[in-house]
Amino acid sequence: MRILPLLAMAALLAAPAAAQKLGARTASPDQVLGQEAASDPMAEAEAIAAAAAAHPLGTERNPVRVGGPEGARAYLARLRCADGSRPQIGQRSTGGVGAYGTLTERYPLDCGAAAPGRVAIAFDFYHAEHVETRPAPGFALAAR
Repeated sequence: MRILPLLAMAALLAAPAAAQKLGARTASPDQVLGQEAASDPMAEAEAIAAAAAAHPLGTERNPVRVGGPEGARAYLARLRCADGSRPQIGQRSTGGVGAYGTLTERYPLDCGAAAPGRVAIAFDFYHAEHVETRPAPGFALAAR
């Protein structure tokens, strides 16, 4: 009885070895390194940012890029409602996957009777060197 499961396991382990000839390569190291060198990370990041800019700032498809929670707090401290007041900031929650391929964080904001009212702004925390200079729609951004 114990031999049957062992034979089945041996057959499963042997199947991948038969599918590809031992020692065969799919690509040489030079080919692999050449493919990696062909892509320009800066150009790719600029293309992603340009595509995201087609959507409203502060949405999952165009999150506000900041350097961690500290960057988000600095940005939120500068936001002003249409009447010039500071919005009330609610508790942060996890959003979805944003335009840059990372999880976003969402902050609910409440301007009361002033525009834009109650909204949530999505942030991407993984952009330590980026400082956002544009306000989310309906808000103004105070000077630093």
